[in-house]
Amino acid sequence: MYGEDMRLNNTCNRNSWLFAALLLLNTTAFALESDKDQPIGIEADSVEIDDGTGQSIYKGNVILTQGSIRITASSITVTQTNGVTSKVVANGNPVTFKQDGDQGSGTIKGKAKQAEYLANSDTLFLIGDAELTQGKDSFKSDRITYDRAKAVVKAGASAKGKERVKVTIESKNGNTGNQ
Repeated sequence: MYGEDMRLNNTCNRNSWLFAALLLLNTTAFALESDKDQPIGIEADSVEIDDGTGQSIYKGNVILTQGSIRITASSITVTQTNGVTSKVVANGNPVTFKQDGDQGSGTIKGKAKQAEYLANSDTLFLIGDAELTQGKDSFKSDRITYDRAKAVVKAGASAKGKERVKVTIESKNGNTGNQ
């Protein structure tokens, strides 16, 4: 009897945390839609542009802005295909990411050792000690994937399996529940 109660309790707890994580996923889906249509601006200590490969490598205190998006990094590589930005890879310790949310949903902030953005799929990857927060809600994991087009966030351990996903969600009364 005790074993059945314990299994039922663990299943209920797991389902509660899963539901809470889904609520957080919905809040992170409200990034400003207009940002992706804005021009990209980059400041750095140095830049190397290779028209043959379509790559521009920015180094030293790099700041990338696009609308409300702001990324800071040690280096950023921008790849263009047919004159259109297709991929942005930022490295740092850490790379930081900030974007205003739509509809008063709050600022979205992230940090990781590396950030990679694929324009064709509108997907942001935060890799290595990754964190993504909006208000008091947060994800922490080795790897976080944010698919803006589908409004989906996925978090999980890297192939090395270093760390489990940690989720914190603010309740409606202002308390936080840690995962």
